[in-house]
Amino acid sequence: MTYLTQAIVDHATAAKRGFRDVYDWHQAVWKAFPGRDGENRDFLTRLDERDDGFRLLIVSPASPTRPDWCPVEAWQTKPIPETYFSKRRYAFQLRVNPTKKVTKLGADGKPTKNGRRVPLRTREEFVAWIRRKGEQGGFSVAADTMRAIQQGREYFQKKEMRGLHSAVEFQGTLTVVDPVKFHDSFARGVGSAKAFGFGLMVIAPCA
Repeated sequence: MTYLTQAIVDHATAAKRGFRDVYDWHQAVWKAFPGRDGENRDFLTRLDERDDGFRLLIVSPASPTRPDWCPVEAWQTKPIPETYFSKRRYAFQLRVNPTKKVTKLGADGKPTKNGRRVPLRTREEFVAWIRRKGEQGGFSVAADTMRAIQQGREYFQKKEMRGLHSAVEFQGTLTVVDPVKFHDSFARGVGSAKAFGFGLMVIAPCA
């Protein structure tokens, strides 16, 4: 079973709780899965800022427990019926951190074993990226419907490390090619940096 949770948090509550960046929110969501210290993360999140605060979405294989930082009336969890994944076409939104690996030269001018990751910039790169992820995840995206909205850099603080992601929002229409792979892709997420609010696919069946 896959569960979808929505939490609405106003700006004052977020500030009081010290939710300053995506890593703070990630740590806060772990409180909805108590007794799992040391286990691997198996949930996805998406955070959208609105005029009245924040909307947090969580996709998880187990029903989460409402944490104390979220009011009762602002927390909703429901199972997603298996039939919801039986459609052929969906409108989708997907917030990701798409990157590519580039060659890094050593002091001797020769390529090192480990390159570095840089964000994608052009529409051609975005189309190729989502096409590749679709082939891996059992779906294809109609290029003529796709929008890739660059949302800028997002900094975060993880203990003593300062990190950076480049957020891109994909929107468009997808066609399911392999239902089993597609369901798995929805549950596991798409792309990298899933612990920082990326990779959760919001889908709605097309009429």
